[in-house]
Amino acid sequence: MLAELCPDLSEWPHRWCFDDGDIDFGRNVLEALTPFLQHLLATDLSRKTLARHRDHLWMLGGELVRRLHDEPRLRMKTPTAVLLHYIDDEGGPLIYPSITEAQQHAFDGTCRKLYRFLSEVASAG
Repeated sequence: MLAELCPDLSEWPHRWCFDDGDIDFGRNVLEALTPFLQHLLATDLSRKTLARHRDHLWMLGGELVRRLHDEPRLRMKTPTAVLLHYIDDEGGPLIYPSITEAQQHAFDGTCRKLYRFLSEVASAG
């Protein structure tokens, strides 16, 4: 089912990268996002909603890789720590180049859902 929702999932780190040094970080971010994608698939969300969350996670990964170049110290953190640096119970980072307010609001909804998921996983472990 994950392959149906994200047929190009393994390519995401390459599409996010600015240079070859970003690929490993992107792979690690993808590894941190994959359990959440699997969790979403286990719910009764519609295909349209699943696709929207998938697209937002793709945007989030790309934004995190972009921010590596602004904040190189992020490379020293785990992918989950980087995710939690940028997402919280209010949403995610502002996307650059900017998106509409409605798009940012929808993106923030996915980030809040991801934040709750990561927080629950951390408290269960």
